[in-house]
Amino acid sequence: MALCAALPLALLSLLTGCDGPADAQAAPPGIQRMLDQRAAAVRNRDTGAFLASVDPRAAGYRAEQRRMFANLARVPLAAWSYELVRTDAFGLPAVVGADGRRVAAEVRLRYRLTGYDSAPVTAVQYLTFTDRGGRWRISSDSDGAVGGRRSARQLWDQGPVEVVRGRHSLVLGVGRGTAALRELAERTDAAVPAVGRAWPGKWAGRVVVEAPQSLERMAELLNATDPAGYRGIAAVTTGESGPAPAAPADRVVVNPEAYGELSETGRQVVLTHETTHVATRTDTTSATPMWLSEGFADWAAYRGGSRPAATAPELAHAVAKGAPPSRLPADGDFRFSRSARQLARAYEGGWLACRMIADKWGERTLGAFYRAVGRGDEESAGQAMRDQLGVSPAEFTRRWRAYVAEQLG
Repeated sequence: MALCAALPLALLSLLTGCDGPADAQAAPPGIQRMLDQRAAAVRNRDTGAFLASVDPRAAGYRAEQRRMFANLARVPLAAWSYELVRTDAFGLPAVVGADGRRVAAEVRLRYRLTGYDSAPVTAVQYLTFTDRGGRWRISSDSDGAVGGRRSARQLWDQGPVEVVRGRHSLVLGVGRGTAALRELAERTDAAVPAVGRAWPGKWAGRVVVEAPQSLERMAELLNATDPAGYRGIAAVTTGESGPAPAAPADRVVVNPEAYGELSETGRQVVLTHETTHVATRTDTTSATPMWLSEGFADWAAYRGGSRPAATAPELAHAVAKGAPPSRLPADGDFRFSRSARQLARAYEGGWLACRMIADKWGERTLGAFYRAVGRGDEESAGQAMRDQLGVSPAEFTRRWRAYVAEQLG
């Protein structure tokens, strides 16, 4: 079974160094000026000006940067900027030698896609700057990898980006072909109004989908060191949870291997599930338990669809064996390191909990409960149950267990 999933809407970023870093104000002033010029070159599509920011003696890196710049040609950019955050970012101190003065730095790339991003995507890069005759140039973006400081990779680092626009979607792909990208756009376009009917909150109603060429390439975009952890995951939504209106934009990243194994119905379920995460992001906080965030996404995706036993085979099997679940799924049950069966049980349990709320208290109450949980603290789920559903957590669990047995028995 290929599982659909979304990360707990945590911003996928890199760790910074901690050995007495120098801040950006102490860095040579020419570095930020050069980064501003580099950003302007991207916005203006000026290859020559962009390559002027790259060390001419770093032949391999310069060739990579030339290809990357060309790969961006079709990407609709509304904004692109760099911010120098700190120097001495990965244990490489500023040095002066025959090869020039060098500085290691953490830089934040921020960009927005035209018509889709109301706030920027933020990506951390670890760059090495070299002073060549009084001019700072970038000579590497991989020196920090030795110490675990890996620069975040974007889709255009992987090859020429093809773009397909839908009514509500923008699909960016590398090496997938136009037909595959159009299929993703069509399914995402169908998902957006379906989510709009399920989710009462306000959201942009637009989704950006990234379609890398392989599982390994997907893992690169997620800054994951072990691609195998995503082998059965058809898609992942990235973004920063919480009510901040300026939180970075979401991306739905598709695993071509797992997605390709799904039926047409399964593919629609996956993209509706991920679109739900995009819609609910600003109402999803650290207080929102995974059973609720993932369960609601599955409820929206399956809404009005299959019989419970057909959609929850693992739990149905457990009920048939006389071993129904004793508790709601914990956050740890949703870790991708779990076995496929354990992960399926967690998703099915969360889905049935949300389905029960919609069936017994109404769909509007389910939405109100979701938002109430996100507005509180770690104890807010229990309080929201009392306020919105009129039951205690213990009573809710008792009713959920009975509902699971009734629906799947």
